[in-house]
Amino acid sequence: MTEWNTYNFGPASGGKPAKIVLMLHGVGSNGQDLIGLAPYMARALPDVAFLSPDAPHAYDMAPFGRQWFSLQEYTQEAMLAGIKETVPLLNAYIDDILAEFGLQDSDLALLGFSQGTMMSLYTAPRRAKKLAGVLGYSGALLGGEELIKDDIQKVPVCLIHGEDDNVLPLNRYHDAKQQLENAGFIVGGHTVPGLPHSIDDSGIQTGIAFLQEIFYGKK
Repeated sequence: MTEWNTYNFGPASGGKPAKIVLMLHGVGSNGQDLIGLAPYMARALPDVAFLSPDAPHAYDMAPFGRQWFSLQEYTQEAMLAGIKETVPLLNAYIDDILAEFGLQDSDLALLGFSQGTMMSLYTAPRRAKKLAGVLGYSGALLGGEELIKDDIQKVPVCLIHGEDDNVLPLNRYHDAKQQLENAGFIVGGHTVPGLPHSIDDSGIQTGIAFLQEIFYGKK
């Protein structure tokens, strides 16, 4: 299996995982950050395993933390190039996870925060087989102009964004939602008044409902 340091939680039932939520953290953080959401989500998703790996690259703007791609050159072109370099590593990791647990692509959802959402929104539509969906917090869409291609997997997407986000402003949410919908994706989610670059309880509850729907058809 791909040698990434991974934090795990669940399944809360104590049984074999039937579904997986793969959590992709933000830049400068690590997998321990998002795994803190798992105990809250697992109450409603008892047969789900939550996996939160450290991104494969050391953060290059501080002596600690991890990153999916560099932000030293903060342009759309440079960030997209960085994503494309890391996607094969993430795809190999996903393939290894599915093989280890004996599950299918449709049994795995990506949950991202910030840079992790960017990775999720780029990776999932370009997988050979369709994942269950993408739950993205406080993120943005890169490479959206490529989503009209015939081989794109139009996975369900849920986007949640704070209206007072000063890291990735609210327009990044609206741009992502519009581009995805224009390409034929079904996009749910909402914005949160007064919320900065973070996740609040309303976002957690919306995320739980989305995961229940894409895994079990519950609404």
